[in-house]
Amino acid sequence: MVTNENNAAETADARSRLINAALRFFAEKGFEAATTREICEAAGANLSAIRYYFGDKAGLYRAVFNRPIGENICHTTISTYAHLSLADALTGFFKQFLDPLKKSEEIRLVMKLYYREMIEPTACLQQEIEVEIKPQHQSLVALLQAHFKLSETDADLERLAFAIIGMAVYFFVGQEIVSAISPAMLNSPEAIDVLAERLAGYALAMITSETQRRKVTE
Repeated sequence: MVTNENNAAETADARSRLINAALRFFAEKGFEAATTREICEAAGANLSAIRYYFGDKAGLYRAVFNRPIGENICHTTISTYAHLSLADALTGFFKQFLDPLKKSEEIRLVMKLYYREMIEPTACLQQEIEVEIKPQHQSLVALLQAHFKLSETDADLERLAFAIIGMAVYFFVGQEIVSAISPAMLNSPEAIDVLAERLAGYALAMITSETQRRKVTE
């Protein structure tokens, strides 16, 4: 006799298999290119299962994008390190930012999906901007504003913040390119920590350059 508990377990298992399969296809191909047929085949489910559990392909994508994955892998803001020197704060920030590259394949796929969302945006992008990207950017701008002793932010401070974060973003968006050109750069936790330290150094050089530029234009 099939019990309600068995039905619930089967439902949870089927839903989980669909989400896991969809994560890989959406991360590798994007929302438009990934097909519901290949997702269902990989999950061992019927095409009607997506409609039953998620409503449609967009509903499945939202479930994948918003799924809780183990530990909190959201990028910390640099304000976490505000009590440190500028060099140490930047190093801590980049190490935390790049930390998902050290994690399991599942985590790497999640991060790849997040960054693909920036390149091929869906309705989920605005939520990502408000919850993750904007607070992260604002915390870096605040740190720079304090460093330059400015009463308010300006366009050049915003440009500098985008440029600093952009260095690290590339290693997610272009991780296949990086691995193809320089395989050792991302192949171990130690290598990723070295990368974070170097990015912090580059960011300091950018800040120094902006300091000099401001002195000249005063």
